[in-house]
Amino acid sequence: MTTVALMVSTRKGAWIFQTDSNRAAWKVNGPHFLGHIINHLVLDPRDRTTLLAAASTGHLGPTIFRSTNWGQTWEEAAKPPAFAQAPEGQNGRSVKHTFWLTPAHGNEPDVWYAGTSPQGLFRSADGGRTWAAFSSINDDLKYREWMGSEKDGTPDGPKLHSIIVDPRNPKHLYFGMSGGGVHESLDGGETWRVLISGMDVVEGFGFDATNPMFHDPHCIRLCPSNPDRLYQQNHCGIYRLDRPSDTWVRIGKNMPSEVGDIGFTMTLHPRDDNTAWVFPMDGTQVWPRTSPGGKPAVYATHDGGATWQRRDAGMPKEQAWWTVKRQAMCSDSHDPVGLYFGTTSGELWMSRDEGQYWECIAQHLPEIYAVEAIVL
Repeated sequence: MTTVALMVSTRKGAWIFQTDSNRAAWKVNGPHFLGHIINHLVLDPRDRTTLLAAASTGHLGPTIFRSTNWGQTWEEAAKPPAFAQAPEGQNGRSVKHTFWLTPAHGNEPDVWYAGTSPQGLFRSADGGRTWAAFSSINDDLKYREWMGSEKDGTPDGPKLHSIIVDPRNPKHLYFGMSGGGVHESLDGGETWRVLISGMDVVEGFGFDATNPMFHDPHCIRLCPSNPDRLYQQNHCGIYRLDRPSDTWVRIGKNMPSEVGDIGFTMTLHPRDDNTAWVFPMDGTQVWPRTSPGGKPAVYATHDGGATWQRRDAGMPKEQAWWTVKRQAMCSDSHDPVGLYFGTTSGELWMSRDEGQYWECIAQHLPEIYAVEAIVL
């Protein structure tokens, strides 16, 4: 019988939830690193054994931990992601935290990518034990200009995220920067090009839409069933990109106007490239970052964003002001697909039927930063 495992990262530690294919009863493994910030906990799908945790600890600072026994023991990286030392007399950068972890292609065992805050791209070739700067973008003057000041960006700092590896080609890579736009490499990181055509910028400030600095992709997803289709949840809407086109299409305009298409997270169907789910939040002028009207809901599309349907059965009907962060929503590969998300108020929610009905499977956790699902 298969097992579904959820890796849950929070502001005060990490937990692993496991269940069988019925997804009815859950066992809890944790907490791990209680009291420490865990931005991302990921199980390597290539060996289904190696766990990497991106941690910010009070005494060690930002680091990576590795386990091969489901968290019974952890090994700290001998060399975690870190920027090169600046020449004397120049201001350097320091990694505040590792934000995103991505296993490399299936034919590159032990290779991982990491994105940091402030924006940096790193690679490990030894299963997460040591890390080095990947490509040249960390110190590229043009990229540094696009990254903006470390004082800018999201409330918890600017970051590089959504590192994506094309399953057909290990040299075809994508990533997003908040801020700094979407970027693509076709040669394994030797060179990169900007992918921001069609993306809107915040109105009323005179921002130049051709400048990546003014673009803030929140979450980018590549369709498992069709790697030529990508979806994006952005500071300025929901988008879809169908390659070989380089122009994003704003499909969020079809969301209900009273809800809008601003949010942080989204997840995709593993077998249907027309189906996606988003969790919109209040993106009005003061950006409360709460569920619109205190009435949380997932919205689903089954036609590539042409139409959207509200999916809130089982959720609170009022006075629920939590929301979902960019890494905190995911899906499994069962049929029907299981959907999962974690909230800023420490609740873990699931749907066994692709969003038709929701139930809370854990509560009173710390603020949830990321949720990853894997079927074993």
